[in-house]
Amino acid sequence: MKLRATRHQAPDEASALELFHLREWTDGLPVIIPTEARVESMLAGVELEPDIIVGQIGPGEATVEKIAINAVMAGCRPEHFPVVLAAVRAVGDPEFDIDNMQSTTHGMGPVIIVNGPAREVCGPIASGWGALGPGHRANASIGRALRLCLMNIGGARPGHGDMAALGQPGKFTCCLAEDEEGSPFPPLHTSFGYEAEQSAVTLVGVDAPHSVMMQTNDDDPEAHERILRVVAGAIAIPGANNTQIGKGPVIVALNPVHAGVLASAGLGRDDVLDELTRRAVTPSATMRGWATKRRIPDGGGDLPALRGPEDIVLIVAGGSGMYSAVFSGGLAGSTHPVHAPVEFDFSCELPGLPPV
Repeated sequence: MKLRATRHQAPDEASALELFHLREWTDGLPVIIPTEARVESMLAGVELEPDIIVGQIGPGEATVEKIAINAVMAGCRPEHFPVVLAAVRAVGDPEFDIDNMQSTTHGMGPVIIVNGPAREVCGPIASGWGALGPGHRANASIGRALRLCLMNIGGARPGHGDMAALGQPGKFTCCLAEDEEGSPFPPLHTSFGYEAEQSAVTLVGVDAPHSVMMQTNDDDPEAHERILRVVAGAIAIPGANNTQIGKGPVIVALNPVHAGVLASAGLGRDDVLDELTRRAVTPSATMRGWATKRRIPDGGGDLPALRGPEDIVLIVAGGSGMYSAVFSGGLAGSTHPVHAPVEFDFSCELPGLPPV
């Protein structure tokens, strides 16, 4: 295996880390120094030559080797690497419009959603309690690896390449699995033509998650209506990009309880998408006088926040209870959800790291 990356010398790892910070090769947090041995161990999990180009991120070509270097820095294990590769492959899809996402002043970033057996084989990647919070190595490391690729290969650094006015913590890392076992709906990736037993990642460019509180009662026959109204209202809040622009992808992450209430009312995934699209509107009277560039019709009426059901990525995730979440989109609607298969074949013991 021939690695081509430029070598740098340092007397010890502490000095090397300071060099990485000085050269702005990190996300601001300490990284694992990508020694040749560590990069080779990372590459052992895939049957790809290091110089193969996986995709284009802005001005940079994302080769397998460059992605592996950033995955080491992020703290990934070799079994995480196939998911990182799939995420980079997806982010290079023109439909994702990574150039606009990197340069927008909006604080949006990519969310990685993992489906299929890779959730366990390449993880475990958490889908339940605190899936987007601290304490889950695979989630944190995989999402961080993609961010480091966006910075070190794509050249997106604050105020230079990455023009987010304020940014948001989800730009450090944002990866989770869908809770397929706790979901009453078919897995997300089957919506894109994958078989349930296949593995895939879905990437969506959105803002930080907004917690949505909905108390349910088993004796309430209108519980599903209340859930739909609250979620739709969270999508169409006046200050959100979707309301201001009228289009753009959003993620709706329902916890298993809320998803179960909707399913018990006879609603499937497509029914929920249709209902949320219909209800995610803001009255013109509410928006009149707001600081918005959107044209407010003289005759009144409602302003839709979505173009159609295709703007919503609906998943089931999180712990059971009263909280779900909505991730607003935006970016003038130019970015679209994208997906890519996760390909792995761990037929032998992966070297370089002790077992979990």
